[in-house]
Amino acid sequence: MQSDSFTFSQRLHQSEAPFSHFAWVGELGFVSGLIGQHPAHGRLVSEDASEQCEAMLNNLATLLDEVGASSQRLVRTTIYLTDYDDFAAINEAYGSWLQPPYPVRTTVQVAGLPLGAKVQIDAIVALGQSPAVASSERGAP
Repeated sequence: MQSDSFTFSQRLHQSEAPFSHFAWVGELGFVSGLIGQHPAHGRLVSEDASEQCEAMLNNLATLLDEVGASSQRLVRTTIYLTDYDDFAAINEAYGSWLQPPYPVRTTVQVAGLPLGAKVQIDAIVALGQSPAVASSERGAP
């Protein structure tokens, strides 16, 4: 099995939790759960679900840009929300951020999210070969 690439973004909040923001495995990228945190200080941008959603999507865009991808390459997203009454506001922010064809999506209500967030997203993105695999196949160290 070839080496895969794992990224802890320098452009997102620097959490001390043991995880990677992004994993590039084969031709797919996997985005860990992102919330509406301010990248500099890590606090939620607001108590408002739609503002958290916009910040969350901006964080996703930042991460995708950092790994050389974009929202057009999203294949699947999962939206976690703590109150289904926020679905319409979250759906509006999500729909205005993406262009058709939309990725497949699952939306799930959960009991709680990190920092008391109201919404969280994780995603799968189609990328092509990971840099580690491509380098290995070219004979690079």
